[in-house]
Amino acid sequence: MQIQLVRHATLKVTYSGRTFLVDPMLSAAGELSAVPNTPNQRANPLVELPFSTEAVLDGVEAVLVTHTHRDHLDEKALRLLPADLPVFCQLPDRDMLHQQGFSHVTAIESEQEWQGIRLYRTGGRHGTGEIGERMGPVSGFVLQAPGEPTLYVAGDTVWCAEVEEAIRRFAPDVIVVFAGAARFLTGDPITMTGEDIALVAAASPDSHLFVAHMETWNHCLLSRAELHAFLAERKLQDRVRVPADGEIIAYSAPR
Repeated sequence: MQIQLVRHATLKVTYSGRTFLVDPMLSAAGELSAVPNTPNQRANPLVELPFSTEAVLDGVEAVLVTHTHRDHLDEKALRLLPADLPVFCQLPDRDMLHQQGFSHVTAIESEQEWQGIRLYRTGGRHGTGEIGERMGPVSGFVLQAPGEPTLYVAGDTVWCAEVEEAIRRFAPDVIVVFAGAARFLTGDPITMTGEDIALVAAASPDSHLFVAHMETWNHCLLSRAELHAFLAERKLQDRVRVPADGEIIAYSAPR
C-alpha cells in the first residue's frame, strides 16, 4: 500500500492494485474565500498543489469522499473528475454527487465490496457541542484486502467514541488522521489536535499514523513544526508521520 499526501485532505491511495483519490480539492492557491469567523483571514487554499492537476488525476480508478465540505470536494474537482469514475461516499452526500453528474455513486451505509477490496464506513464528530452539530455528518472509511494492511481514514473528526470504536473493531495497521486543529473564533477545534493524535496512538499502539489536513486551509492553526515538536515530546515521532505535500509513504502488510 502507498499513500501520497497531495495536499490538505487530498490523498492518492494505491491499495490492492487500485488507485483511490480521497477528498479531491484541486483549486489553485488563493482561489477560494477564507472561512469566516476564524483568526487567520487568508484566501484558500494557502498553498499550491505540489504538481499539476493532470498528475493528481493520473491513474485514479475510484474516488472516496468523506464529506462534501469545499476543502474536501471543490468546484474544480467536480469539473475535472471524469463523470464515470466510481465514487464512494456517505449517504447524506449521494444525491448531491448524482446531481453533479457522477454516474456511479455508491453511498456506503455499512460496507461495500469493490474490485476485491472491502470498504467499511465509520462515524466521527466534526467538532463538539453546537458547532459539531452545525458542521453536519462526516464519515471515515476502512479498507481491507488480502495481503494489504488494514487502512483507516478517519476523516474530519476529533477524538471521540466513534473513532475509538473503529479502532477497536478493525485494529487498523495504518490510520490517516485529519489534523490542523481547525477552529473558529469560539468553540473547540473541529479536527484533530496533537492531543487527539496522541489519544489515537494510545488506543491503537500497533498502528502507524499518517497525518494530513495541515497548513492548507485558513482555519487550520496547528503547524507541522508545532506538531513535530509535540510528537517528539510524547516520543511518538517514530509511529506518527507528518508528510510534506506530494510525499509518498509505503506500508507493508503485517506478517
